[in-house]
Amino acid sequence: MIIGTAGHIDHGKTSLVKALTGVDGDRLKEEKARGITIDLGFAYLPLEDGLTLGFVDVPGHERFVHTMVAGASGIDIALLVVAADDGVMPQTLEHLAILDLLHIRRGLVALTKADLATPERLAEVRAQIREATAGTVLAGADILPVSSATGAGIGALRERLAAEARTLGERAADGRFRLAIDRVFVLPGIGVTVTGTVLSGAVRVKDQVLLSPSGLAARVRSLHAQNRPVESGRAGDRCALNLVGEGIAKAAIHRGDMLVDPFLHAPTDRIDARLRLLPGEPRPLGQWFPARLHHGAVEVGARIVLLEGEQLPPGGTTDIQLVLDRPIAAAALDRFVLRDVSAQRTLGGGQFLDLRAPSRQRRTAARQAQRAALAIADPQQAFAALLDAPPFAWDLPGFARERALSPARLDGIVAALSPLVFAAGDERIAVNRTHWLRFVAGVVECLQAFHACHPDLQGMGREKLRLALQPRLPASVFAQALQHADLADRVVRDGAFVRLASHSLQLSAEREALWQAIAPLLDGEARFRPPRVRDIAGALAQPEPDIRQLMKFAARLGLTDEVAHDHFFLRATVHEMVLIAADVAAQAPDGRFTAAQFRDRLDNGRKVAIQILEFFDRQGVTLHRGTLRRLQARYLDLFGPVPLQSR
Repeated sequence: MIIGTAGHIDHGKTSLVKALTGVDGDRLKEEKARGITIDLGFAYLPLEDGLTLGFVDVPGHERFVHTMVAGASGIDIALLVVAADDGVMPQTLEHLAILDLLHIRRGLVALTKADLATPERLAEVRAQIREATAGTVLAGADILPVSSATGAGIGALRERLAAEARTLGERAADGRFRLAIDRVFVLPGIGVTVTGTVLSGAVRVKDQVLLSPSGLAARVRSLHAQNRPVESGRAGDRCALNLVGEGIAKAAIHRGDMLVDPFLHAPTDRIDARLRLLPGEPRPLGQWFPARLHHGAVEVGARIVLLEGEQLPPGGTTDIQLVLDRPIAAAALDRFVLRDVSAQRTLGGGQFLDLRAPSRQRRTAARQAQRAALAIADPQQAFAALLDAPPFAWDLPGFARERALSPARLDGIVAALSPLVFAAGDERIAVNRTHWLRFVAGVVECLQAFHACHPDLQGMGREKLRLALQPRLPASVFAQALQHADLADRVVRDGAFVRLASHSLQLSAEREALWQAIAPLLDGEARFRPPRVRDIAGALAQPEPDIRQLMKFAARLGLTDEVAHDHFFLRATVHEMVLIAADVAAQAPDGRFTAAQFRDRLDNGRKVAIQILEFFDRQGVTLHRGTLRRLQARYLDLFGPVPLQSR
């Protein structure tokens, strides 16, 4: 159980922690010389029932508020310290605001230096404290007068803190492991050691972890929790971990880094959040306002994009997007604090909502619905709300990653909500049953309308159909959805097109005979450089317009594809060329290949090879950058079926 001090400089926070625990929190020479706390200090108090109280002693000087925020982010109980001789001071109010923004919901107030004040003065300061804490998370908190010099009231305060800790109980440790690093150092004979508070989950000796945002891998060689060697630490524990691994060095780790379960490593530099601007701000906050973001132990520059209106008045709350100077590690629903760029004052704070926020279409009704769902604290209720918000489909692992959910918790959500789940690579896209039935009906209705308007066309383009439907499924999942049992007998995929099973185009007997004469000319050794329309017409002594019309109709039937003007390839040949391009890309070191490499495999000349690649570019099979191309795997089945999975 972690208790954090807060309060103005020289109000006796460090002396109070020492009186409670017997441990001096000031560990730096400069701190002892100047008599003020500069960095975080730590002390521990074992109780008779086996519970250990951990104390985080934070600086009170205004220059070190950023360090105070780092210490306050992982605490369970706040101990606001107010000196009887000074009363409520500026940093008292700022620290109190930070505790309020971080939602530290349990706390006590220690009225220090009580031996220096008369009863009248103590009553006066009590009234100041009541006024200052009104409307905050510490409203109504008990105020206990103490003296670190004489020991008066120290025992009573110690017992109250122990009682608060027992009432609060241990944090749940069923999530995935996250620890916010606030110190890194090297111990002689031991090696690189990091300290911090475990925010979620549990960690054990020999666990493999990642440093985020750097992505550096490490193994936990040894572990201390509450200043004692242990085999494991859990949410709420103050831990020191000895790390080993390639690249692990003091210079490679920084205050503000997160130590995480490898599954959680997904740094972000664009976050949708809910912000409350403090009522004491002198002016409204506008678009693209610069600020310093404090989250856990990290401090980073940020720009604020208002998602509702053009100004946020003092005391107001709204959804914003934070555009960060560099990526950080975070989780959804984490609390944060914003300070001004000059580090003079705290502006406000709030809660992260979406760690994968888009840079465009940020103010749409769909985004508002998504943010409302993501703001729900209960993960099952939040995911159910997401499945009822556009695009009515959501990635299960992505949701679990952002909330640091354990596999068991995620499985419980799936079991309770029972959505349809489509697996595609690392994604598992969920759709609830109601919206799935809407999707099935939409596919059939779209195709019926298309066939009615275009009876002579082979079918509707797959991508055009996908974009016309809700739920809006990712392209890789859409192909699977069309093969689900609810649709498999009703729709047919013809390469890049989709049609109803009842819709068909047929060649007349005369056209069928002509096609049988044309098809061999496009196949065999000439398949990668087939004759054009005029050459076919000359070879068969047929009018060129008739050949052109037949070839275009064959394309609608899915027999051919017009790669360039009047240059048709058999559909099977196009699929073969896609696989050849994929093989060329697979053999390239970075997956990028040139037109010359593709030409050499087909042996059909530079001009024709480029025409084929430009056709692939238009279809989305390849992406063209400069002189290089790379394949888009999700489109490799446009001209031929590939094995698919769904459940």
